[in-house]
Amino acid sequence: MTKQQRKPVAFDVEEGDDGLLPFEFADQGDENLPIEALTPPVAEPKRRGFSFGRLALGAFGLLFSLAFALWLDGLIAGFFARSVWLGWLATALTAIGVGSLLGLAVREIRALMRLDAVHAIREEAEEARLEKRPKKARAVQAKLMRIFSNRPETARARRALKELDGEVIDGPHIMELTETQLLGPVDQEARRLIVNASKRVSVVTALSPRALIDIGYVLFEAMRLIRGLATLYGGRPGTLGAIRLARDVVGHLAVTGSLALGDGVVQQLMGQGLASKVSARLGEGVVNGLMTARIGIAAMDLCRPLAFHSLKRPGIGEFVGDLTRQAAGGKKQDKTRN
Repeated sequence: MTKQQRKPVAFDVEEGDDGLLPFEFADQGDENLPIEALTPPVAEPKRRGFSFGRLALGAFGLLFSLAFALWLDGLIAGFFARSVWLGWLATALTAIGVGSLLGLAVREIRALMRLDAVHAIREEAEEARLEKRPKKARAVQAKLMRIFSNRPETARARRALKELDGEVIDGPHIMELTETQLLGPVDQEARRLIVNASKRVSVVTALSPRALIDIGYVLFEAMRLIRGLATLYGGRPGTLGAIRLARDVVGHLAVTGSLALGDGVVQQLMGQGLASKVSARLGEGVVNGLMTARIGIAAMDLCRPLAFHSLKRPGIGEFVGDLTRQAAGGKKQDKTRN
């Protein structure tokens, strides 16, 4: 029995809104992609399991702590041998120092637990979206209401959700309503933080005379932005939590190839006409500002307690206008001074 071959069929492929075919970006570099293609991919929190590195660090840390305790014991004994009041003074100072270190450790542990709790809510929310029964969705909504209970911009949203409690009985609809009503105002505040940080980086790096100053200020603003976004979304990270978030953000951008921009990105983003009017330093400032915006978008993915579903995830194109207008204004001011 011979198998009948299928006749060839022609398929019509429609062009997108930007005039390019859906698969036309495959072999092109960053410099030829549209603005939204420069938006970093969605960042996902890493699952942290057993690690030999952390085990070794903990073992050596405990060993050095024991060695320090032995040295401190000998020091206090030496003070007691010289004078009783010196010994008690050294003991009191040691107790104050140990108590302060314990307080710092407790604060950092609580901050890490808050970050883990936000990530746990994110996983519960994804499970709640798949169930029609409203039990899990209402539990996630209650946790989010507690997290944002002290945020004044969410007061109206929390009041509206309480009024609708019991009227919506579908799990996915509850999650959609929670995201749009509760996280919408917080997302606006997060966008404001990213825009302001990007503008500051753009101005400072355009005016600074040294590349080392550029690098230092970009790192400073990136850390402040990551901590601000985590606090805004309920994480309130400590020092260790902020370092962990920064490591995840930079690691994600480095792995996905979204950390660096191409040489012709200023012409691509700003347009040939505007790019020819701004100086090279202002163009570098715009690029550094866009890199800060990329870091902010990735940090939003990691800090937000709900993944983007009902609301649109911010794209790099939303920040281009603010930075290019600022660059054009800076160029006009330079011409006025001259």
